[in-house]
Amino acid sequence: MHTITAARIPVDEFPILQHGHYANHAAISPWPRATSRAVTDFGVENSELGPQKYAHWLVRETQLRRMLAAMLNANSADDIALLKNTTEGICTVANGIDWQPGDNLLLPLGEFPSNRLPWLALRGLGVEVREVDIRAGTQPEQALLEHMDARTRVLSVSAVQWTDGLRLQLETLGAACRTHHVLFFVDAIQQLGAMQMDVAACGIDFLAADGHKWLLSPEGIAVFYCRETVREQLKLSQHGWRMVDDPYHFNRAQWQPSNTASRFEAGSPNTLGQAAMHASLGLLQGIGMQNVEGLIEENARVLAENLASIPAIELLRPFEPLRASGIVSFRLPGKDPLEVQRALRRRHLTCAVRGGAIRLSPHFYQAGKPLQDILNLIEDVTRGIN
Repeated sequence: MHTITAARIPVDEFPILQHGHYANHAAISPWPRATSRAVTDFGVENSELGPQKYAHWLVRETQLRRMLAAMLNANSADDIALLKNTTEGICTVANGIDWQPGDNLLLPLGEFPSNRLPWLALRGLGVEVREVDIRAGTQPEQALLEHMDARTRVLSVSAVQWTDGLRLQLETLGAACRTHHVLFFVDAIQQLGAMQMDVAACGIDFLAADGHKWLLSPEGIAVFYCRETVREQLKLSQHGWRMVDDPYHFNRAQWQPSNTASRFEAGSPNTLGQAAMHASLGLLQGIGMQNVEGLIEENARVLAENLASIPAIELLRPFEPLRASGIVSFRLPGKDPLEVQRALRRRHLTCAVRGGAIRLSPHFYQAGKPLQDILNLIEDVTRGIN
């Protein structure tokens, strides 16, 4: 086994380290202590005072939008909406475009259902959904772009593929979309919080990401980014009191939707989720996303190189720095992956089975000894199975 080194990490923020081995952040992340405290504090405040400090909640919401805008390198917090989940963001775009019969859109083959089903539903409007095998050749981006034509309206991709962690080169795709006047949507749930993102540099028009994976936040709250110049291209499919500027002015005569991305927020906010996500983002930004990305990329390299050295194991994808993400997947040829997962679970390793393989997704704070322990455990279990 290679020796793993890690920068100084606030391990005290992650009590999960004291309760087995967790390698499933690509599914649901355990919360840091800061997030747990924020939720507890919010609950105590609410039970004792009710909404007396609602003005402070609104300040926190404004701060959260700004933090997310900074994390995405968006032009403004006005580009940020706070929705329920990634799927709501995808549906906002899929159902908001003025589709015409004969239009088409592009998707990588094998997308997670959230980034597939809303688009497939458009077939009833005469829209062609082109699902492209991005693994058929050596360049996934080129495979997608070869299917783009004059009737292509949208390219929608997951920044990181959910089964094997393949990270797409969003800059390449965004530049092509600009050239061909195609709208570019990114499902960022498997990248945001793990690797840096820049919607400006990548030419992204729309982006959605739920908080419960790499952002270390609860389920039920998500970021939706919408570039200002394309905002009014989306017709609204939800209408409600909070989609206007100054929504707490209830006795108004005019309910014109906001020019900001808050126009996509129809109803009451998830104030508890906001408190939690605010704390989680504060932790990530305090460490620095450049540092988080560096640790996660090193985790991926160490996992891939060490797993590849175990004779019984086959990696789904070799480590490539430009394609690296927080996900590394492997299988034992001839062995049922569910059987392997059960054996790992008996040794208190939490992981997932995706795409017929074991998917590992440790976060930045597991660099060093925690990751080495995971590798040692996998090697022991693999010997026992074989």
